[in-house]
Amino acid sequence: MDELEQVQETVRPSTQKKCSHCGQSKPLAEFLRRTGRRSGPGSRRGACKDCRKLRASAAEPSETAARASTGKARTTLEQALPVTTAPAPAPAPVTPEVSAKGEIVLRPTRKGFIWMRGLTDKGRRWHQEIELALASLLVKEGMAVVVNRHTIRRLYSNKSFRQYILARDQHTCYFCGEYGDTIDHKLPRAKGGHTTPVNCVCACNSCNQSKADQDIESFMNL
Repeated sequence: MDELEQVQETVRPSTQKKCSHCGQSKPLAEFLRRTGRRSGPGSRRGACKDCRKLRASAAEPSETAARASTGKARTTLEQALPVTTAPAPAPAPVTPEVSAKGEIVLRPTRKGFIWMRGLTDKGRRWHQEIELALASLLVKEGMAVVVNRHTIRRLYSNKSFRQYILARDQHTCYFCGEYGDTIDHKLPRAKGGHTTPVNCVCACNSCNQSKADQDIESFMNL
């Protein structure tokens, strides 16, 4: 019976482990589990919790001093060296095609359109594709400017364009000469007119509604 108990004690896994640093036998819970190839149900690391805490507290002052010295050295080096910022490389100049009058010639993209971009009343950017004829007309009548041979930029948002026309015409109706607070198209949009400074004028509410989609010549002769 005694031999059987000795065999069982030998086979039974030990619940104690000797610390490799302090040399004391402590419960397995005081040691961290191993990971990787050396992991197992009873495998534990060599140092106990107390020894690990002592080693960590002893290492903190030296790490703090090392960080402080590194920061001082870096600050001293930054103060000693002059601050030099390398200039950003300039983009390669693009030479657009220019007409005989010195104006940039618009050319459609591969899809056959011209890009028009601008700002909304809230300041958000927008862009759309338009035909070459419309882009040329908007530039000609002062509604847009040429950015490059494929792009134009609209000068006014809807709100700013209305304010510009009213201020230009001094709030005077183009048709009757009375006070006006709306804008109207000389050539109606239904007949091919566009919203440009050349085609838009200040109008009073009565004339604006009476004119509707009539040509300016026919409306003025009434």
